[in-house]
Amino acid sequence: MKLKSIGFVGGGRITRIFLQGLTNKNALPEIVKVFDPNAETIKALHADFSEITVAESAAEVATEDIVFIAVHPPVVMETLQAIKESVTEDTIVISLAPKITIEKMALVLPTQKLARMIPNATSFINDGYNPLTFSDDFGAKEKKQVFKVLKKLGKILETEESKLEAYAIVSAMLPTYFWFQWQEMENIALETGLSEKEARKAVSSSLKKAWKLYYKSDLNPEEVMDLIPVKPIGENEDEIRDILNTKLIGLFEKIKP
Repeated sequence: MKLKSIGFVGGGRITRIFLQGLTNKNALPEIVKVFDPNAETIKALHADFSEITVAESAAEVATEDIVFIAVHPPVVMETLQAIKESVTEDTIVISLAPKITIEKMALVLPTQKLARMIPNATSFINDGYNPLTFSDDFGAKEKKQVFKVLKKLGKILETEESKLEAYAIVSAMLPTYFWFQWQEMENIALETGLSEKEARKAVSSSLKKAWKLYYKSDLNPEEVMDLIPVKPIGENEDEIRDILNTKLIGLFEKIKP
């Protein structure tokens, strides 16, 4: 069956990322419906993506071929309750939230074509690293259909459901641990005499080269880090490690099923 429509329950950041990625590849289906209870959110989304149809309810969205559940974990189950009458045994439902398992989804919905995905923000530029898991009864034909859509957003990694929350911590949220630091390094570059263009070039180029050295050389991590003798924030490294472990392991405990 040719995919003609997709729907999003939730019109926030992740839906925007999906729509932008698909638009970049000229890959939006004929029908794209979105529902969000927040009038301002859906208005802003429609202003940027005029091709979408604003739905009146979550149930209306659930009549499409593929339905993405793009809401936060605390409201996933009530969202599933809201759409269950519209979902048929042929509907593909993909949750984009951590914590709520396929088993729990199956207790509410009449379809067995269920999947979960932890999407990356870099899907915005079609360079995502997006782990995905399917229910046991998900057919090969339907999988192919899903991959055809999602591969437009970047790499799709099929994995065990038990690993999705780990990917949420170490992949999906990973940029937030570093983006503000890159921004601060650009600010420091400006303060120390570089132009804005020079600052962005210096930080971005150095980051790319540092990544390549760490992951592509034959050196182990300790040998890589020993290449630079001066470590201006070396005395703070243990504190930073403690913050990362405390915050992220704590968050993992909250979002795991």
